[in-house]
Amino acid sequence: MSMPSELSLCMIVRDEEEVLERCLRSVHDLVDEIIIVDTGSTDRTKQIAKSFTDSIFDFEWIDDFASARNYSFLQATKEYILWLDADDVLLESDRKAFRELKEQLDGTIDRVTMPYHLTTDQSGNVSYSLRRNRIVRKDAGFQWFGKVHEYLEVRGAGLDSHVAITHRSEKPPSSRNLQIYLGMQAKQEPFTLRDTLYFANELMYNDWKKEAITQFEKFLSSGDGWTEDKITACLHVANCYKGVDEPKRLSYLFKTFQYDLPRAEACNEIGQFFIEHGELEQAVFWLELIYTLQQPETMGIVNQSTWTWIPCIQLTFCYDSLGQFDKAYQQHKKAKKLVPTHPSVLFNDVYFTQRMSE
Repeated sequence: MSMPSELSLCMIVRDEEEVLERCLRSVHDLVDEIIIVDTGSTDRTKQIAKSFTDSIFDFEWIDDFASARNYSFLQATKEYILWLDADDVLLESDRKAFRELKEQLDGTIDRVTMPYHLTTDQSGNVSYSLRRNRIVRKDAGFQWFGKVHEYLEVRGAGLDSHVAITHRSEKPPSSRNLQIYLGMQAKQEPFTLRDTLYFANELMYNDWKKEAITQFEKFLSSGDGWTEDKITACLHVANCYKGVDEPKRLSYLFKTFQYDLPRAEACNEIGQFFIEHGELEQAVFWLELIYTLQQPETMGIVNQSTWTWIPCIQLTFCYDSLGQFDKAYQQHKKAKKLVPTHPSVLFNDVYFTQRMSE
């Protein structure tokens, strides 16, 4: 039996004193080497890093995340590389499974995908998640691309793991990424199709909705791109049109069906549209449809709440408003089982208790 391979953790950091220790404590005993590349910290980040590793390197920040990540990978000396951000953690429930995963790294696997849990709800359930290529074989020479929202280009034998990385950001939203894209635009640097999509996202996040729509439509009109990105772009355009141009909002939600079978994310938003416009029977149709859908296996972002508890709460309202008390109560019980402490569930619990005591 061959010995399991050793693993380097590679990170790029800057001013992460609030979260870096939490991250490293969750993983330091699971890896064989820790590489920290600092891009210009002015706080205690490097001091914290030194309590875990002597392998700390400086990298002059040039508004290019891919360059910094590639530099960090070059410093690794072990057969495999795990990469994390400072506000990521391995929860205790994933640490044991990670040890087992590490035993499988025998040199025949080139890349490992892992779930990335972006947000959780009040009950601790995962709300948004996606998969990332998280562990790679160093000698495969995989490279990062993209100044912003960088991606790791991989190939070869892969393993899809269920061991999750959890994102726990402590920083407020920043316009940093938008400023990098605006700088690229001002310098007339070429944008890839992926850059166009993520530029649109950053414009939307910073409430430049008109400009965001222009970039999203530019991306969609190309005819190229990943299916998941096309669906997400349509959902984002619909969000930008909300309250501004309701017919266009609805048309972009339906446009998602051009690219794949209906997704819960779109059906939920269509249901919400009809609720807002007082067409509750239409809303019920689209919300009930979610229960018949099969969630796709994808590397893209999935809003887990739209596949689980959100339709229950929306249908509770719709059925009750339509005078169908029993159906409303059944949906409430489903929601209560999934998210017992959600404010809407707590409110509805009081409401149904009072109704049934009358």
